[in-house]
Amino acid sequence: MTRPLTLLLVLLLTLPAGGAPRKNGFDLEGALLPAEAIRPGGPPRDGIPAIDRPRFDTPRQATWLHPDDRVLGLEHDGAVRAYPIRILDWHEIVNDRIGADLVVVSYCPLCGTGVAFVLPDSRESGGFGVSGLLYNSDVLFYDRASQSLWSQILMQAVSGPRKGERLTPLPLEHTTWRDWRDRHPDTRVLSRDTGHRRNYDRGPYGDYAQRDDLYFPVSHLDRRYPPKERVLGIVIDGDPRVWPFSELAGAGALIHDCVGGQKVEVRFHKMNGSARLLDRDGRPLPAVTGYWFAWMAFHPDSRVFTAHETSAAPMD
Repeated sequence: MTRPLTLLLVLLLTLPAGGAPRKNGFDLEGALLPAEAIRPGGPPRDGIPAIDRPRFDTPRQATWLHPDDRVLGLEHDGAVRAYPIRILDWHEIVNDRIGADLVVVSYCPLCGTGVAFVLPDSRESGGFGVSGLLYNSDVLFYDRASQSLWSQILMQAVSGPRKGERLTPLPLEHTTWRDWRDRHPDTRVLSRDTGHRRNYDRGPYGDYAQRDDLYFPVSHLDRRYPPKERVLGIVIDGDPRVWPFSELAGAGALIHDCVGGQKVEVRFHKMNGSARLLDRDGRPLPAVTGYWFAWMAFHPDSRVFTAHETSAAPMD
């Protein structure tokens, strides 16, 4: 079979009867994102297995974790939990249960972004899985009930029956195990007993986080900072704001700012490489920590904080 004919056959096999593209088995008819920009990441659907029955250890039992290992820290409904990046690199999604809530903790190794969502009981329906598809290098996950695709960074369903619906994010800290453990000595930590055989002592992405190159193209690449500069970002009432860590390092540990008409406070810890966003009453906000390239690919019109700015909105 000649090469042009082979390519034509491949294209035809990706189209359902109505002509809309299918990728990894997902129908992209009417997707909110350009179908051609939704790319297979390599593994098939569920080739990266979500953790559906997470087990948790005490800090004393988690002897395999090093003090400087990165974790996603979550406080919700009285529970305090840490999800090590070493595990999330291999699974990307944890379908957890806290009280009456199904809590989905997601992590995209390519974008360095951790986002947690809470779902009411009526939407549990088997939780979420990894689609094997990417948009702007960011993971697209799917809910098993409706087969709808969801964008992690957009926090929205982008195809399927639930297209356009938004998820409710929870505040999630991206910090070191030492920092989280010291501030939360009663925390529980996700166990390596995941039900899957993976080498959690070795990451699957090598030195990707230290290099400037990307594995996949993005719709917008802002070159003002290194692609994998760590940033803190949030959108409030249509106002996207981003704080690069290099700018925070020059501005100090406490920054007052204003986003979407709301006074906020950024608390930065240089040694831990972490930042938190709080409202004027000191309550944590669901800001996203991730790589500069990823945040700007989704929010290219973000207002970018720089160290020379003064406290834009002093707290009363």
